[in-house]
Amino acid sequence: MSRKLSNRVAVYTGVFDPIHLGHLDVIQRGSRIFDRLVVGVGTNPDKAPFFTPEERVHLVEQVVTELSNVEVRSFSGLAVGFVRKEGAGVMLRGLRTTSDMEYEFTMSLMNRNLDPDIETVFLMAEAEYSHLSSTMIRQIASLGGALERFLPPVIKEALERRVRELQQGASK
Repeated sequence: MSRKLSNRVAVYTGVFDPIHLGHLDVIQRGSRIFDRLVVGVGTNPDKAPFFTPEERVHLVEQVVTELSNVEVRSFSGLAVGFVRKEGAGVMLRGLRTTSDMEYEFTMSLMNRNLDPDIETVFLMAEAEYSHLSSTMIRQIASLGGALERFLPPVIKEALERRVRELQQGASK
């Protein structure tokens, strides 16, 4: 028999390549709503990440240290399976735009079909973060653009270092 899921525990999944201020805003707000928030660092098989799963977990851990009820873990497979494994009754999702809403609504219906015991809770992005995406931030970094308004300082430094490494590797 499976254990009871807690609605006081939520899981916020993503690739976080890299984690940006929009992600961090959802994490901070979620940590105030739920007793325990697990940030699940996953993979997207359709994308080539800048950072390994271990690096992404470490980077997320660095920016959530002051949130005592937030834990960071990597996972593979379906997010809904990870949510259940963590004993959470809630999957937390952030919404930026109406296109996000359509995608996330469809995903929440599928997740509900896969595990009807898990609810999806959406937090609307703050207006100042509604345009952020890790994909765009990686492009800006690769082209030498300013990143201060999008990333915590430790993440900005790590991303700039990784871009230099990738560019040096490409020039060899």
